[in-house]
Amino acid sequence: MANIAYDRKEQVQQIESGLLDGEQIIAVYDAVGTGTGFIGLTDRRVIIQDRSFIGKRFAITSIPYSKITSVSVVSNKSWGGSFFSTGAIAIHVGTHTYEVEFRGAQKSHHVHNVILHHIS
Repeated sequence: MANIAYDRKEQVQQIESGLLDGEQIIAVYDAVGTGTGFIGLTDRRVIIQDRSFIGKRFAITSIPYSKITSVSVVSNKSWGGSFFSTGAIAIHVGTHTYEVEFRGAQKSHHVHNVILHHIS
């Protein structure tokens, strides 16, 4: 865990339990707001914990980088400020968009750049 950026150790452990052979974790960040528990980035995929299911159920969704069509910085401000003045991103996969909000713009910046690196 020395080289992994993370917020909560138990979230890293949850992702570790589902890694493929040789897969490496890059970062695991806690998400704020309703619906999303955390986002994990590995060298092969994005992993999102979705808590929006009825009946206190949740899903762990794996998204291969090859299926991501774009990644966006989400803001309610005009472009007059800093590019990463917000702590939210949107990951576009086909017709579905996963929006993840973080505590701090530096985490959204990191997630955005890792995803962009893998899909470019």
